[in-house]
Amino acid sequence: MSVPAQLTILAPGLLGGSVARAARARQAAQRIVLWARRPETRLQLRGQPWCDAVASTPEEAVHGASLVVIASPVDMIIPLAKQIAPVIPPNAVVTDVGSVKGEIARLGGVALAPRAHFVGSHPMAGSEKTGWEHSTATLFEHRTCFVTPRPESDGAAVETVAAFWHALGAEVVTVGPDQHDEIVAHISHLPQVIASSLCAFLTQKNPAWRNYAGGGLRDTTRIAASDPHLWRTILEQNRDEVLRALRQFEDELHQFQVALSNRDWPEVVARMERGKAYRDGFAARP
Repeated sequence: MSVPAQLTILAPGLLGGSVARAARARQAAQRIVLWARRPETRLQLRGQPWCDAVASTPEEAVHGASLVVIASPVDMIIPLAKQIAPVIPPNAVVTDVGSVKGEIARLGGVALAPRAHFVGSHPMAGSEKTGWEHSTATLFEHRTCFVTPRPESDGAAVETVAAFWHALGAEVVTVGPDQHDEIVAHISHLPQVIASSLCAFLTQKNPAWRNYAGGGLRDTTRIAASDPHLWRTILEQNRDEVLRALRQFEDELHQFQVALSNRDWPEVVARMERGKAYRDGFAARP
């Protein structure tokens, strides 16, 4: 792809800050402009070597942009797209990093058409930590990034977004928005709900027990430390798919409970072996 003359990142937290750092490190943009909602954050960002300018408003930030990444929480992506729509340069490409895509992909396209192009994306990278202070230039390396065009999406815009994420080191997978939401409900949103629910359950027990925990509890509940308010917006927007995944998981858990209750040890082992086989099949990361 041709390197964007100007990359604009709106609301850079962990993901948006990492986009800027990676783009600078990999020379994936000639100029990088940021906008953050809080004045104190904008002041801090002005001193960072991985951006060229920090704008006071979203409208100012997209002036001259060829590629815009909206890195806000999911409930603010469409309002920001609508805010920049009247002033964004013609034929600019806009993408996002939200972990829900159905409504965002549809409404983003409506908000920007016919002046600019919206193509949703979702890098499967992150942390329980938030804020640009925790961003890194290597966050996307060897990580899946979903690109989620709609049937009417501009082909050249889709290629631009896919090539940009590839330039940041991600492994790009192109799927429809609804298929994306089904996938992440199972492999991202369900694990978050399980980890948070397990920790919430354990709060009913002796608080001292947590001091005895080994790596098993720490590893399986790491993401329970994520921001609950951020996750509320994600679960609101992907509610139906998450509910379907939860119902299916409840059935699986119930069958395990039945096997254990009946002392059906071959069935207990068989279910644990299936789990082990799935976990062993994870692709190794460098």
